[in-house]
Amino acid sequence: MTLGAVASMILAIGGAAVFSALHKIDEGHVGVYYRGGALLTTTSGPGFHLMLPFITTFKSVQTTLQTDEVKNVPCGTSGGVMIYFDRIEVVNYLAPSAVYSIVRNFTADYDKALIFNKVHHELNQFCSVHALQEVYIGLFDQIDENLKLTLQEDLTSMAPGLIIQAVRVTKPNIPESIRRNYELMESERTKLLVAAETQKVVEKEAETERKKAVIEAEKVAQVSEIKFEQKLKLTPEYLQLMKFKAIAANSKIYFGSEIPHMFMDSGPGSSSSTASKAIDALSEGILDLE
Repeated sequence: MTLGAVASMILAIGGAAVFSALHKIDEGHVGVYYRGGALLTTTSGPGFHLMLPFITTFKSVQTTLQTDEVKNVPCGTSGGVMIYFDRIEVVNYLAPSAVYSIVRNFTADYDKALIFNKVHHELNQFCSVHALQEVYIGLFDQIDENLKLTLQEDLTSMAPGLIIQAVRVTKPNIPESIRRNYELMESERTKLLVAAETQKVVEKEAETERKKAVIEAEKVAQVSEIKFEQKLKLTPEYLQLMKFKAIAANSKIYFGSEIPHMFMDSGPGSSSSTASKAIDALSEGILDLE
């Protein structure tokens, strides 16, 4: 073997060693290292790093927000009906300080044991104690929040540092015959709601018409009362009463044995004839005013 061939071989091995030793950790990730299959206590942050070539290996563990999708989860209800959830999304993130302990206990693929398997288990637990109507309609809006709380409660004790941010659950697939029955039931419920709202509108319109009729009747009654009072003021008895009221308010009346007739003292030079004419004129004025 020539010296050139040996040198080329050394360079090739050295290049491969350098290539194997140099590695990059992306932003939002933490590097963990294995040697002979054993997890090392060393971790690394973002950037370029060196490790022993051919002996040490690494894995990059994401610590930013990520979404794990659990698909086609079977679930049996308390009534024995089998349904399937097409997709369940679990939004989560791993604290950088918890990477080493979680990888040591659950490997770098920790989400399979802590999220995927747990979602299957918790959903089946939920379905097994609830009827189809509750899972599909009655309690469906609570499944995601209940699943989030249950997962987080278990993770807090099993894998502290893994945080569940949100859980989104799609509507489950149910047998076609049952689905048609639910659609028919929903259609009838909608018709019932429309009928109830229509009845409320009709009742409101009738109430409005009744109030308008009452107001109109009250107005007619008030007008009739006013007209009756006006007619009452034109009777001879009422006019005679007003005549005497006017006399009492504006004149002095004298009575006595020396005075043969009642007369009005309207000032110097007045006589009983003048007073009588004044009374008649006052009565006519009252009639004109009325």
